[in-house]
Amino acid sequence: MKEEDWKRLEGQPHPKCVSFCGRDLRVGDRVRVWPKKSGDSKDIILAGKIAIIEDIEQDNENKVHLALVMDDGPRSEPDEKRQPGHRFFYHLEEVEPLDPN
Repeated sequence: MKEEDWKRLEGQPHPKCVSFCGRDLRVGDRVRVWPKKSGDSKDIILAGKIAIIEDIEQDNENKVHLALVMDDGPRSEPDEKRQPGHRFFYHLEEVEPLDPN
């Protein structure tokens, strides 16, 4: 992406909800991760794990990306900055919505 694309996206509101597989997904919902087969070694390790949607983002082509934190991984407190490597981005077709607890 070019710098002007990033600047245009900066400040755009993130979607509050996205519909997928007949369900509305929101921040805080739990999903099971099923990365595409072309993924890297990190994806192999995360396949089948449960994650929590931390954010819903949309790129300049209107493709939705879910920012996920692993259910058994570190989380940030509201005032704490996220440490690199704790958020993972996946497309909708790479997750399975789970029923709420």
